[in-house]
Amino acid sequence: MVVNPYVNFNGNTEEVFNFYKSIFGGEFAFLQRYKDIPKEENNTEGCVDEVPDAEGNKIMHMSLNIGSTMLMGTDVPSNMEQVKAGTNLSLCISVDSREDADRIFAGLAEGGNVQMPLQDMFWGD
Repeated sequence: MVVNPYVNFNGNTEEVFNFYKSIFGGEFAFLQRYKDIPKEENNTEGCVDEVPDAEGNKIMHMSLNIGSTMLMGTDVPSNMEQVKAGTNLSLCISVDSREDADRIFAGLAEGGNVQMPLQDMFWGD
């Protein structure tokens, strides 16, 4: 199991990640913009709603390896609730099996606040 930080930004993910890259080095492991989301995925529960056209170049997902940690981030579109300090950090938990994912999700969901249901998405296996 691997746990990595996932940071939500109000439109400056790329700027912040370029700064981190200038300090820590390395290469971006992944970069996807909202304009590149497959159209059929926009209606998936938990996925972004239609992103305003003016924000198509904003970051849907970006990751940078820093040592043994992968820092991940996204720009929150203006048509979603904007983040503020204390609400902009989550954890990305990567497991080896669907059974582990189901078990961990169920345990965390009990008494927790589920932001997105556990489901297959175009960005994962």
